[in-house]
Amino acid sequence: MTMMSCELEQEVLTGVTQERLTNEAPPELAEVLKQSAYTRLMGNGSWGGHGGFYSYQEITSDEAAIPVKGGDWADGGTWVRAHRHTWQVGDGEINGVWDTPFRVIAEANALLQQYPDLEDLGREMRVLRAFSYLILLDNFGGGVPLIIETTTDANPPSSSRQELFDFIQSEVLENGPLLTKENTKTNFNFWTAHMILAKLYLNAEVYIGQPKWAEAETMIDVIMTGPYSIASNYFSNFASVNAGSVENMFTLPYDANNAGGFNIHQMSLHYESQKTFDLVDQPWNGYVALEEFYNSYDEADLRKNNFRAGLQYASDGVTILEDAAGFDGDPDGVQVNFTPRINQLEPNAFRQAGVRTNKFEIATGAQPDLNNDFPVFRYGDVILMKAEVRLRRSDPSGALPFVNQIRDRAGADLFTSITLDQLLAERGREMYAEGWRRSDLIRFGRFGAPWWEKPTSTANRNVFPVPLNKIQSNTKLTQNPGY
Repeated sequence: MTMMSCELEQEVLTGVTQERLTNEAPPELAEVLKQSAYTRLMGNGSWGGHGGFYSYQEITSDEAAIPVKGGDWADGGTWVRAHRHTWQVGDGEINGVWDTPFRVIAEANALLQQYPDLEDLGREMRVLRAFSYLILLDNFGGGVPLIIETTTDANPPSSSRQELFDFIQSEVLENGPLLTKENTKTNFNFWTAHMILAKLYLNAEVYIGQPKWAEAETMIDVIMTGPYSIASNYFSNFASVNAGSVENMFTLPYDANNAGGFNIHQMSLHYESQKTFDLVDQPWNGYVALEEFYNSYDEADLRKNNFRAGLQYASDGVTILEDAAGFDGDPDGVQVNFTPRINQLEPNAFRQAGVRTNKFEIATGAQPDLNNDFPVFRYGDVILMKAEVRLRRSDPSGALPFVNQIRDRAGADLFTSITLDQLLAERGREMYAEGWRRSDLIRFGRFGAPWWEKPTSTANRNVFPVPLNKIQSNTKLTQNPGY
């Protein structure tokens, strides 16, 4: 599908002059024009890519870490600081958290300026821009400038959390109901616009100090009348060919040749895992799951296959051995063996320590970028959000069937009762590696809690600092408290 859309874009643009694009704004080009903004969400550092937004959602959570293996993955201490919540304003990778949504905003604003008469384009770009501001609000709080198509100040000041919240809400309420109700997985539609509001309201107490559980449930109930359902096979949502998923709602259509940036297999697998999948490039041996998080899955839970554990073999069945020069004395021996225990975060973690991400299918012969579409919004999340709002509105019996719908699909024992702690753990098991764990931990009041190799952290760490170079280039920006 991605290849077809790329060919369409080339065919349409080849036959249209820039003069016609600028002066006539032909409506049939709206779909092509939209993609220039959506593609800004993709690339390295976005969902499923290393170095920016996605890395900081995962590594700052209780799901994952990047242990330092001698000189490998030292990276100036960036990932150790991220894990321990001691990141600094000058850590360059925080720029990636900031830059990804602002790239989208800039492109959406440009299209709104250039094509004011294309109403469908305008509505969708306003919803996409609102989603980008939701990411910024979640990650940076009130340190963010609000920039729209009519902004003329080259150095706009920071906006308050309330201003950002109100902007996101009004933009989606005004434009979202006018979007198509077709199941357009790679564009925002009526249903996924409501998902933006559901996420906004679900986290309202964090963002503006006012709970909005009823409003969140109203949005969730609208979504649940849409065209989505729970897939019978959990892992079909993450297959290398998953465009037909009945559960994935809004996805990033990665393509190894035409739309790269999804390289989670490179980020996590051992160097020698190249032989397991006959990969084009050698993996980087970085991201591992924390032992406690891995152990939170029951043995019968099919989702435990989110991880790759145990002895590893080449595609022909031959055992995979550590390179003799690189063997670091791991007591598990020279055969590559992914064990849950990680001996230390730094400076000399064993190269085999920690189970690896296995959630997204890795096709034999895969390139450094995968073809799997990445689900940003998924209906399984909606089901658990419904359970959460029922529980937070003092209706645990109303929450239980929704949680058990998810557990039943996973082959796990059904709950007979449900608490917030149990629900947070279930969200972790279901949503592992999808980029929402940091936000969930904050909403449940657990982000500052200690876990492996991380001490208790202060509440100001619930948001990241405005990157140092942004403050230096725009003195009107206000740094977040505590930085």
